[in-house]
Amino acid sequence: MRYHDREWGVPVRNDRKLFEFLILEGAQAGLSWITILRKRENYRRAFAGFDPRKVARFDGRKLKRLMADPGIVRNRLKIQAAVTNAKAFLAVQKEFGSFSKYMWRFVDGRPIDGRRRRRGDVPARTRESDALSADLKKRGFRFVGTTICYAHMQAVGMVNDHVLACFRHKDLARR
Repeated sequence: MRYHDREWGVPVRNDRKLFEFLILEGAQAGLSWITILRKRENYRRAFAGFDPRKVARFDGRKLKRLMADPGIVRNRLKIQAAVTNAKAFLAVQKEFGSFSKYMWRFVDGRPIDGRRRRRGDVPARTRESDALSADLKKRGFRFVGTTICYAHMQAVGMVNDHVLACFRHKDLARR
């Protein structure tokens, strides 16, 4: 509830925070978000404070230690994807000046107001998340399917999918 009330859907333009959510959304694939939220501090510790430069340098020994870390989801593909994504993230930063500039292009620099009446009205994907997913994959990112991308876009405020009756919708619609 605290995550919903304070963080979910708030526009994020900080690259490190965007990288954090990218790692967490990839780790969440196939699991519940609450599972990942409960492990968030462990992820912060295990993934060098979500510093993409440090994560990009993780080697085989570090990956082995992460596979033994009970504080995170010990899925080899997800852990390896975090390292692969850190390298791709740095390449995007270099090309666009920031990862934020790159990401926000997919919504023309402004959050999309989903104007959802009920939670059941919220889609699992959109044409924007399809485009983001395809472009990220083309750039070498992994665990960035369109559903994961849409969840990422919601989490970092690129989309305001708080239902209209939710107190957060109105507040975030002004940003």
